[in-house]
Amino acid sequence: MKNADIRALSLEELKEQIKTEQTNGQSLRFAHAISPLENPVRLKHSRKNVARLLTELNRRENEQANQTAK
Repeated sequence: MKNADIRALSLEELKEQIKTEQTNGQSLRFAHAISPLENPVRLKHSRKNVARLLTELNRRENEQANQTAK
């Protein structure tokens, strides 16, 4: 998922996408622990997607907090 796609999401969609990515990442980790994944780089991409989504969520929350403080 690209940053432009992430920025286009609404706040609710963003939170939903975070949950989805976290559960997908967890299932990938479990599958990798049982038997090696065919493409273990998917673990890395999953973690990075979650980080991108959380970064955007934090940015929006900080902007909202700054606007209400002014």
